[in-house]
Amino acid sequence: MKQRDLKYSCLIAVLYFGMNVNAQTTPRDTAAKEQKIEEVVLIGYGSQKKENVTGSIGMVSAKDLADKPNANPISSIQGKLSGVQVLNSGTPGTSPRVDIRGVGSLTGKTVFIVDGMITDDISFLNPQDIESMSVLKDPSSLAIFGARAANGAVIIKTKTGKGKPVYNFSSYLGVKKITNVPKMLNSDQYIELYNEKLLNDNNGNSAGSISRAQFPADTDWFKEIFTTSIINSNDFSASGSLGKLNYYGSVGYLQDEGNFAAGRGYNSGTGFNRFNTKVNLSYKITDHLTIGDNFSFSKMRTDLAKNPLLNAYNAPPTFPVMNPVSGDYQYFNGYSIPNPRAALDLYRSQIRQERMLNNIWGEYKFLSDFTLRVSYTTDNYNTSQYEFTPKMTSAPTSDQKPNKLITRDSKNRNYIWDNTLSWKKSFGNHNLEVLAGYSRTRNSYSQTYLEALNVYFDGTNESLNIFNGTDIVKVSNAVEAYAVAPYQDRIESMFGRINYDYKGKYLLNGSVRRDGTSKYSSDDRHRIFPAVSAGWVISKEEFMNNQNVFSLLKLRASWGKLGNPDVKRAYTLLTTIFKDGAYYGNTGAPAQTIDTVIDPNIGWETTTGRDIGLEMGLFNNKLKIDATYFDKDTKDVVYGVVQGTVSGASNWNNYVTNAYSFSNRGFEVSVNYDTRINDKIKLGVYGNLTTIKNEITSVYEGSYLNTGASLFGNSIVRLEKGQPVGSYYGYQVAGVFQNQQEINAWANQNSAQVGGFKFQDMDGNGVIDSRDKTFLGSPIPKGTYGFGVNLNVYDFDLSLDFQGVFGNKIYNYNREQRYGNENWDLDFYNNRWHGAGTSNTYSMTTNNQEIIKPNSFFVESGSYIRLRNVTLGYNLPKDFAKSLLLTKLRLYVSAQNPWTSFKYNGFSPEILNTDRVQMGVDNSIYPISAIYTIGMNLTF
Repeated sequence: MKQRDLKYSCLIAVLYFGMNVNAQTTPRDTAAKEQKIEEVVLIGYGSQKKENVTGSIGMVSAKDLADKPNANPISSIQGKLSGVQVLNSGTPGTSPRVDIRGVGSLTGKTVFIVDGMITDDISFLNPQDIESMSVLKDPSSLAIFGARAANGAVIIKTKTGKGKPVYNFSSYLGVKKITNVPKMLNSDQYIELYNEKLLNDNNGNSAGSISRAQFPADTDWFKEIFTTSIINSNDFSASGSLGKLNYYGSVGYLQDEGNFAAGRGYNSGTGFNRFNTKVNLSYKITDHLTIGDNFSFSKMRTDLAKNPLLNAYNAPPTFPVMNPVSGDYQYFNGYSIPNPRAALDLYRSQIRQERMLNNIWGEYKFLSDFTLRVSYTTDNYNTSQYEFTPKMTSAPTSDQKPNKLITRDSKNRNYIWDNTLSWKKSFGNHNLEVLAGYSRTRNSYSQTYLEALNVYFDGTNESLNIFNGTDIVKVSNAVEAYAVAPYQDRIESMFGRINYDYKGKYLLNGSVRRDGTSKYSSDDRHRIFPAVSAGWVISKEEFMNNQNVFSLLKLRASWGKLGNPDVKRAYTLLTTIFKDGAYYGNTGAPAQTIDTVIDPNIGWETTTGRDIGLEMGLFNNKLKIDATYFDKDTKDVVYGVVQGTVSGASNWNNYVTNAYSFSNRGFEVSVNYDTRINDKIKLGVYGNLTTIKNEITSVYEGSYLNTGASLFGNSIVRLEKGQPVGSYYGYQVAGVFQNQQEINAWANQNSAQVGGFKFQDMDGNGVIDSRDKTFLGSPIPKGTYGFGVNLNVYDFDLSLDFQGVFGNKIYNYNREQRYGNENWDLDFYNNRWHGAGTSNTYSMTTNNQEIIKPNSFFVESGSYIRLRNVTLGYNLPKDFAKSLLLTKLRLYVSAQNPWTSFKYNGFSPEILNTDRVQMGVDNSIYPISAIYTIGMNLTF
């Protein structure tokens, strides 16, 4: 490997440490009268002791989220939990993707449950407001949420207050810098390869060669589009009690400038700003009745510069940024490559969003064993976006188009109404808890689209008035190419659960939920999702009494079923108009026909999961080990498939239906070791590893789908039975033709050239054609891992977190997209074929399009190991802090992503593609930044 210049109604699993939890003394306490704080886990609509939990849950505390320069709190758990893969984006404000135990759906998303509100986006949430975060991994933990949690759930509890007033101020200032920038050719090297290409393609004829005298410029286009930027966050909170009222309130502001150079032309860069406020209140009216409110409000602004990465990768260094004669942006005459700086400077887009979440709840306890809880949550957010593209005067006159302004205004209105009744009772050694509930959810969306030409922009947002333009188009709440159709969908649910244990040794959990959704017809509107799990706390058996090794030894197993209603459906029959109409004899008439075949019976995706695990706490719980085998099957996955038997259909090669089934199987293990060496030194070490095998187990009518990015009709992804999702499909390169004799001796390969790729004759028929395509690798890692160290020495603390993946492949689509005179990277320059024996892996420089057919040369290793975070902190001595009227003052410096070791020929091996099918295709992906920060935490 090389280093590139190397409780709340919907909370399921919140872990408390010493927060108003009753202490308990056990017979095996290591010291007299020593008290141990039990770990308590909130499960769906209730709570349990952690040692009694039979599901698979990963937990993250507030300290794991603090002091990380991430706008989205999910980014901070990358590498922290087994079975959980987090993929980050370098684009400011973009939410990470969370895959829990593999890819279970091609359209569904992992959901987040924040104080009772279910959402698939938490970009509004300030990490400083989070008390704990839990990830539900197995269906038995998720089944109580039914249809909403088919792709996993991340449960978030925000902070509350109690006792004396406490004030906190946190701030950090950081510098962001793009690292591992690919080295491209300078002008001399480019001209050398350009002229070499002419000789290769013209049998040694050098006609058309170029020189530095013709092209004196030497431009580094990556330097032109990238800049070092600033990230800054400031947060203030207050918490405590006023009589029977407990409160927590916060306000915060985050600014992330992004790394695309802003401030030239109309460009506003790729920045992200967020203002947020949070208020959590609870009031105990009587000993039996408590009411509360959890309120969040945020305003966000995201600047979306046009991504110029691919243009910068391809642009020849021989052209200047600006034309020295006209003073305008340089047009690349004879090249079909836009000027990267012009595309970045002259396009402007911005999204503004206001979001308000409010959760009102009440809890009434009666007859000593019963608790009734009612909560009502609203989630309202308005989004406005504009896109401005000016007239590109540097392009040829025939390519110039007038200024264009597009605006989109949308509204989301969502609510959840939850009602639960629980009964908790002990009968001697038998402990029983029964829960029954009813939930109702409604989500609605609408959008208005406007576009106009010839809008004058003077550099201010106020000048971007759509009605100052011409050719105005308006679309409101309609199914058009411009706008998203409005919708309203509802889910109505009834659910129940039984938790039982005998002496805390034998554990049983059973739950069932019935969901009905408006997304489907009455024939398939309702589904029932059952789950069952069991556990055996072996360490509580009498035969374990005399041992001092295991503090906890628990065996657990679970089974459960879930459904996903969030799938793509098609009801509208699209028609095609016949240009020449239809004729009846000699009489013609306008005509149109339905040519798109749809499946009106698309139904639920269903997931069935099983797992078995072993939890161990050793040496008075200093060492904790959790190992699990999981097996998850998803059926009736909705996506396109080839249906070649349908004649005349325009979508014969992408017929959407319940087409696929997947399986995800693997092992996950996590290890945590915490010890206090003495009163002044504490050490913590953690590690986790997950292996996974993903496979498409069946396809509708035994078919397949060629999809994803393509060149000249050659798609690079194929979905087919027996392969992992997103597998690459193309020709296997067997080497490079060194001379004409090798071409003559090889299978008949169209346009074969000396210096070109040899494609493997997979079927052995002596002819290289599409039947010789094969699978070239999978984007899904065979394994993911994370490990780290936390060390406290006197008043100093040091933490290091590492994270990585192995066994996956990346398709370097940036490198493949060559149509003629694009630039080359330095790696290609150093390793290319330029004569017999010079290379058997890299081709020559050529315009021969056979070279860029999908093939194994563009499939590269995606394995990497990264120092995800390193932080060094200093806590002001308590006595000194007290003299300053402070409770605590901590100063720290940190670095995020400062070092990554990998082999991939690109910016970063961490590829976040919005299309899950193309999850490993690097097609102008915004790169990950290294962030260096200095910060402080102040408590008084």
